[in-house]
Amino acid sequence: RDLDFRDLRGNVDTRLRKMESGEYEAVVLAKAGLDRLGLSHRISEILSPEICLPAVGQGAIAIESRTTDRDLTEILDKLDHAETRNAVVAERALLAELQGGCQIPVGAWGRLERDDLVLEACVVSVDGSECVRERGAGPPGNAAELGKDVARRLLANGAGQILEQAARQYE
Repeated sequence: RDLDFRDLRGNVDTRLRKMESGEYEAVVLAKAGLDRLGLSHRISEILSPEICLPAVGQGAIAIESRTTDRDLTEILDKLDHAETRNAVVAERALLAELQGGCQIPVGAWGRLERDDLVLEACVVSVDGSECVRERGAGPPGNAAELGKDVARRLLANGAGQILEQAARQYE
């Protein structure tokens, strides 16, 4: 194995300090966070989705409000980005079909390509030795069904066993 993935706690400065001290050879951090902190110069590699899919819903912003506040709802509706919403609906449907939460090793990337909503997803063993990856596409209006379909194909190809092992490890 070339890589050993380990948990790393703390804020960005703490994580970078642990790397600089030799405790870690490298750390994976969000590019947006480093950019926001003026630390773009610290980025040595950007991981492509072919190498590492993001977590479900990564990068999406959600706003919750009271349904009875119609004036606010009208304002917030203008912030809705249908492409992002459809992508997140597909990703979350996938996660729900896998019966997962934030602790399971699942990556998903939904996006619009031409007129299709495309969803790529993977389930990876905790030690990184196994990976099941699937891709699906369909109309954006069927985002939830797309997510469920991709999840079912992941399960049919061995993701269930990986998820069971991960659940035992996190008990």
